[in-house]
Amino acid sequence: MAMDERKFRILQAIIDDYILTAVPVGSRTISKKYDMGLSSATIRNEMSDLEELGYLDQPHVSAGRVPSAKAYRLYVDQLLQAGKLRTGSEQTIREHFAGRTRQMEDVIDHAAQVLSTLTNYTAVVLPPTGTQPRIRNIQLVSVADNAALVVIVTDAGVVRDSVIHVSEELDSDALYSISRTLTQELTGRTLSEAVERIPQLMSRMNAQAELLEGLGSVMHEHGGENHPHVAIGGTSNMLSYPEYSDMEKARSFLSLMETRDRLADIISQNGEMTFTVRIGPETGVPEMADCSIVTMTYTTGSGQQGTIGVIGPTRMQYSRVLSVMDTIGRQLSQLFGTSADEPLKLE
Repeated sequence: MAMDERKFRILQAIIDDYILTAVPVGSRTISKKYDMGLSSATIRNEMSDLEELGYLDQPHVSAGRVPSAKAYRLYVDQLLQAGKLRTGSEQTIREHFAGRTRQMEDVIDHAAQVLSTLTNYTAVVLPPTGTQPRIRNIQLVSVADNAALVVIVTDAGVVRDSVIHVSEELDSDALYSISRTLTQELTGRTLSEAVERIPQLMSRMNAQAELLEGLGSVMHEHGGENHPHVAIGGTSNMLSYPEYSDMEKARSFLSLMETRDRLADIISQNGEMTFTVRIGPETGVPEMADCSIVTMTYTTGSGQQGTIGVIGPTRMQYSRVLSVMDTIGRQLSQLFGTSADEPLKLE
């Protein structure tokens, strides 16, 4: 006995119905709601075969069937092969990101909130990691008599801005001149390398010692980050699904969301704009045995890669999730300095 087209159409209808209702699906439901030209008895027989093949489970003797992890895997694989990921969310998502700050953490946090809002699941976004970004430009802008805003632009398209103390004698023209000197001296260096360069600059630019000390502190703060910023959105969204009505299961999930280093390890993946879908036991995480984790990477202009992920029940709306993630991944790549028009790679 093998999976044929009729069995797959029935299985797809069961999955679609269960995703929407979370109620075990019977043959009469499929016969009434889906125009297949098949009798309820025929559908019931096919459902028995699908259960024997491992695609359906029967939670109670008198109940209908629910899709198994094997069924969701087949469903997702077919969805990815079809490549039909666009559902009209592109403009909405672009509007969410329009005019947003280029500060990396802010963009990452905002992306997680947008992703969780548009999918109604829990979203996790990791910033680009790998080779440290290199400095492209440094700008100093006077904001008070003894303070200046330092703006550091890197090749990852990321802007770091902080306020530092400067001499009251430094006017806008002087700060502009110093900005040009710093840019010439530090362009192409990582933030860590730039910090090591600061003492040499202080010996040459002694009059600006206070400014350089402040600049070095800013670079050290951002260049020495060992743990990635993990942005999480919609943690409580999972509690609205019946799968997590059990308090112990909900408590276990929420506890996992608080261990950000572990969460980063679970979500992290390698690849370029490639989707990975792990369903139920495939996650390898006991607390997520009833979850699916969908992840994809986005790439910056310097070749660094970050990850976005969605965590939801195994009956998640995969087509919707993949579409929204596709568009948000492209937006992040564009914000961080690479083309958003490159073709997707699907796994």
